[in-house]
Amino acid sequence: MKAAWIIAKREILSFFLSPLAYVVLTAWTLWQGATYAIFCYYVAGSPVGSGVENDPLAMLFGQTTLFYIPLLVFVPLITMRLLAEETRQGTLETLLTAPVTSVQVVMGKYLAALVFWLSLWVPTLMYVWLTSRFGDLDAGRLLASYLGILGVGAYYMSLGLLMSALARAPMSAAILTFLALASLFALGIVQFLPVSEAALEVVRYVSVWQHMQNFSSGVVDSRYLVYDLSLSVFGLFGAVQVLEARRTHP
Repeated sequence: MKAAWIIAKREILSFFLSPLAYVVLTAWTLWQGATYAIFCYYVAGSPVGSGVENDPLAMLFGQTTLFYIPLLVFVPLITMRLLAEETRQGTLETLLTAPVTSVQVVMGKYLAALVFWLSLWVPTLMYVWLTSRFGDLDAGRLLASYLGILGVGAYYMSLGLLMSALARAPMSAAILTFLALASLFALGIVQFLPVSEAALEVVRYVSVWQHMQNFSSGVVDSRYLVYDLSLSVFGLFGAVQVLEARRTHP
């Protein structure tokens, strides 16, 4: 998979040389900082015994909708260029005629997207330090939260890559990714509606809300990890098939 690593390194460099990357990083960091400050203020102002959980990090990592809504904007911005930009510029055909397989192209792009996804969460380590300095830090819950973030990012990046493979332009890829993620996000709302217990179990299993609420509470459920892996494989497989179709029918 040497070719995949070469493609990944090239894509990572293009990410961090792009002005859009720094706009995304800056906006994301400001959003995370503002929400963390709000949660700290809320927890600090809550009286003892009020039932408010004394962990702003848990709130930051999935306990409120402030975690999910920005993902519907930032994830499409991260993934929209992966393959759609190659298509728009006409370089995808050149890439597909090079001595690399579609699997290597997809894996290289996917690894680059994962690196950028993880880089978004590096600034949150500062919030971890602040929480440990001025409050109580549950290491197990923190590790579970980051594991959940990795799982969500794995299949979000995969689905974004698939949409970028299907689209002919980055903006179209961003819209398709937004629609796909918004649909998954909307499933979480169903759990608050009067539905049967069987339907409720299915909704909870596929809902990113339930996923991150469990992980941010320190509960590592292997079923959610299987779900993350399955959707990640689905997205990658779909992207490979799209590239194979373009290779045989340009």
